[in-house]
Amino acid sequence: MRAALERKLNRVWYGGQKPGPLLRALEPVYRGLSALARRRGRRNIALDLCGKPIVVVGNLTAGGAGKTPLVIRLCQLATGCGLRVGVVSSGYGRAGRKPAWVAPTSPVEVSGDEALLIARRTGVPVRVDRQRERAVRALLKRGIELVISDDGLQRTRLPRRLEICVVDQARGFGNGRLLPAGPLREPPTRLESFDYVVEHWPAAPQAGLASRYHMVLQAGPLTRLDGSETMAVAEAAGCSEPVFAVAGIARPERFFATLAGFGIQASCRAFVDHHRFQGSDFAAFPDGALILMTEKDAVKCRKLKLANAWYLPVDAVLSEELETALRREFKQITEAAHG
Repeated sequence: MRAALERKLNRVWYGGQKPGPLLRALEPVYRGLSALARRRGRRNIALDLCGKPIVVVGNLTAGGAGKTPLVIRLCQLATGCGLRVGVVSSGYGRAGRKPAWVAPTSPVEVSGDEALLIARRTGVPVRVDRQRERAVRALLKRGIELVISDDGLQRTRLPRRLEICVVDQARGFGNGRLLPAGPLREPPTRLESFDYVVEHWPAAPQAGLASRYHMVLQAGPLTRLDGSETMAVAEAAGCSEPVFAVAGIARPERFFATLAGFGIQASCRAFVDHHRFQGSDFAAFPDGALILMTEKDAVKCRKLKLANAWYLPVDAVLSEELETALRREFKQITEAAHG
């Protein structure tokens, strides 16, 4: 049911189909409630966190825009500048609401897939909590010098030193309407208030098309689900066994297109974002079949012990201007932290 709803909404948001009467009627309701929440957040801002080194990364649209790979890269840049970095996340898709620390070995049911992926890729402390302010306090008590919030642009109670918005250039803002008639959480005019607007391009843009601040995702070699070995993508393209690609992310078609771009002919199976994979999802695949997935899905499938399953890691490659600007920001925070 959820998958069918997502397909229907995507046809409205991005496919040119006009929103029906119900969606149009709910749009002003969402606008009013969102404005009320922002006013309440500003009145009840966490004063004890004002002035703290907090960076919030998010996007204006519902669904993925590439913010998690950017968060991972920010952690790497800030660590390279000598900062002790921590990440806060809502832990969307996890079981339960109890706040928790996320380590690379944490169960995905406790952490959520994105938080666990960040912990494994960066090694920094990660705290999942629906109340982000409480999570920030927990990190600061541990001596963290820079807190990065994975999502949370609309959490106005949370003060922030920097706001970074990721824009998916392949989809843009769809029909330009607010939820649920369109994909927008906030109107595009909000872009004017961000410190950095990062354009996420599907491939390296031609000169003059992108802003100074942009990024692309660069794929690495395929990695076996348990991390024991890697395989060149070209080897998968020449595989004699049946190839199946699965994706439970916001934009599965992007992953499938990436594989096709490498010459991999796969039977593709799309699931809803944050899908909790079970063994039954793979039961119909023939013995010996090559199974390919995203790294975000791999953290949920590792426990299934699939025989021939591999994931494709991706890294955010930032424009030179963006890397330089962020390093400058982090060096200023380092100087303040270390006196």
